[in-house]
Amino acid sequence: MLPLWRDRIQVFLAPSRLDWVRLKRGFKPVQLDKATLFFEPDGNAPDWDAALRQLDQMLSGGSGTQIAIVLSNHFVRYAALPPQSEINTPEEVKSYAQFRMQEIYGERAESWVLSVSNWNPVDGAVCAAIPRDLLTRLEQLMVTHGCKLQHIEPYLASVYDHWCAHLQNEKVYLAVIETGRICIAISYNGKWQSIRNQRILHNAADDLLAALDQEVIWSGTKEALEFVYLFAPEYPGLTLPSQSGWQVVTLPQKNLPVPAYYPTATVHQSDQNQCPA
Repeated sequence: MLPLWRDRIQVFLAPSRLDWVRLKRGFKPVQLDKATLFFEPDGNAPDWDAALRQLDQMLSGGSGTQIAIVLSNHFVRYAALPPQSEINTPEEVKSYAQFRMQEIYGERAESWVLSVSNWNPVDGAVCAAIPRDLLTRLEQLMVTHGCKLQHIEPYLASVYDHWCAHLQNEKVYLAVIETGRICIAISYNGKWQSIRNQRILHNAADDLLAALDQEVIWSGTKEALEFVYLFAPEYPGLTLPSQSGWQVVTLPQKNLPVPAYYPTATVHQSDQNQCPA
């Protein structure tokens, strides 16, 4: 079967939900089906185990399809790789990424698979890591069900790639919020400065504001009004106080639609969406 004519399944995997869309491939792909599955994580297993068991069931009868997977930020760890003019070869970049991940996360990083964005000695890059066991299980599922794995992409990277053309400010704060987690990526003049990936401990709005304020304090470059690009489809209407010093720029922008397999809100979460002034 020619790749052009394979049906395609796009999947979002998170600790307690699986969103998927099936497309009929062709010159103009047509959506055939769409569903969201909710489930309880197994407290005695890795946080991705329940999601993969659901994926296993969902792929039954999916032989011959092409699978594209976006992984929740719960499953991913990130590190900004600052520019280094003396690092040029793929081997040097790999060693640099391994050093940075171990510097930040310690021995845990030894059991992770690393992926680095396009490296530039002038601008640096971003490193993302997932558990090696998670990747192995995903590859095994593809073989078991006769599917072709097109790519695996972290949620933060997927959102950035989708809207990067609209993130052209000199200073970019990009916040991606999902159930239970906030991820903030910061770049100045095209150079990645830091990536914060943390659990939501109180509510989404409070924790977002606290995290943003901490980041600008550490950077030492707080302006009177800062802008944060926000993608939070599970928290529609999330706002920050007008006197907080932050203005939210909500994605999507410029009529670029949200991918159909991204997670969406299923219940009203107004208490999560506003931060008291």
